[in-house]
Amino acid sequence: MRRKLKAPIPPRNGLDPARMRLPAEGPWATVRDHLVERIPRLTPERIDEMFAEDRIFGADGPLTRETPFQAGGAVWFHRDLPEETPVPFEIGVVHHDETLVVVDKPHFLATIPRGRHIMETALVRLRRDLELPELSPAHRLDRVTAGLLMFVVRREDRGAYQTLFRDRKVRKEYEAIARYDPGLELPATVLSRIVKERGIVTAQEVPGEPNAETRVELVGHAEGRGRYRLRPATGRTHQLRVHMNRLGVPILGDRFYPEVVETPLHDFSRPLQLLAKTLEFTDPLTGRHRRFESALRLRAWTDFAEWDRDHSGLR
Repeated sequence: MRRKLKAPIPPRNGLDPARMRLPAEGPWATVRDHLVERIPRLTPERIDEMFAEDRIFGADGPLTRETPFQAGGAVWFHRDLPEETPVPFEIGVVHHDETLVVVDKPHFLATIPRGRHIMETALVRLRRDLELPELSPAHRLDRVTAGLLMFVVRREDRGAYQTLFRDRKVRKEYEAIARYDPGLELPATVLSRIVKERGIVTAQEVPGEPNAETRVELVGHAEGRGRYRLRPATGRTHQLRVHMNRLGVPILGDRFYPEVVETPLHDFSRPLQLLAKTLEFTDPLTGRHRRFESALRLRAWTDFAEWDRDHSGLR
């Protein structure tokens, strides 16, 4: 396995620099020539400005417009950031020690930088606010899902905790609020095959051997609304949302299932009523039992009247 090269420049505002490998061969006389061709979204003038500002680095230091192209080498630089809509919710720290940071991620905040969400992500905010430049996620939550999210403090420890999630050795429990159906027989185990194609926002259930399993229990109900405990045995994209929709009780506030509702990024008015409630596992470094519980509560259950008033006519 090829060892990842260490970046010669530190994170900026909690964001790692971009790394670009140079091809093994090519016609370019300079690194600049290659970048102009490789990054067409940046004008040649902007690339020249980045060289002048000492923002483009090789392994041994900053590069210039005249630096010769080095086949098989690498360059690092901090991207120009897009304008983002601030997510007006705080991240609650549930646990923080020398190894792990466990937080309550709010609705609408992405886990890691991706697409149109860069600075307004849990990872970048926490790296900056906690001054932990090596912080990395042990797993991920959807942007619209709230609740427990675990991060690893040191680079050398991250593999052990990420392997826990990969090998399904973490017991996860979610809470969801949806319509109450007295005819729905619960508890039940939902099994299906879920696929998520790149470029399509929703996941689909298709024929074939099941690859997704969720245990669904009814915890309580009131005023036509149910409070459900969800225990996934697998971690397919949108699995819990797809399985609740399959049972005929889509999660309140879901803008993808059963149908896609186009929503501006600045609209924080209808949070998905899904909460990552608990994480439980045996610590791979110490052998200790660990259990964390979210302090968040879902509005559609804690304040029926407020939710109904603010979401009249909506699921």
